[in-house]
Amino acid sequence: MAVKLRLVRMGKKKQPTYRVVAADSRSPRDGRFLEILGTYAPRGASKADPETIVKIDSEAALKWLRQGAQPTERVEKLLKTSGVWEEFTAAKAK
Repeated sequence: MAVKLRLVRMGKKKQPTYRVVAADSRSPRDGRFLEILGTYAPRGASKADPETIVKIDSEAALKWLRQGAQPTERVEKLLKTSGVWEEFTAAKAK
C-alpha cells in the first residue's frame, strides 16, 4: 500500500480549509485516510485575521515520512514552512 501525505478539503463554499492527512494513494481526495497530521487555512481564521495558518503535528508527520510516505507538492511546501521537512532531511542525511 502506497501512502501519500496530502490535503483533504473542508470548510464552506469559497472559504476552504484543509486537513493534512496520511492516506492510501488509491483512495479519493476526500475519502478515507489513515491519520490526520494537521490543518492548513490559506485564507486565515476569519476576515479580520487573513493570515495563512499552518498547524502540523511534527512527530506524526516524521513518523509517516520515515515509513516512506510521499508528500504531494503542496504538502511538501507546508512541511518546509513548518520546519518538519528540514528535520526529516537532516535525520536522513545522518
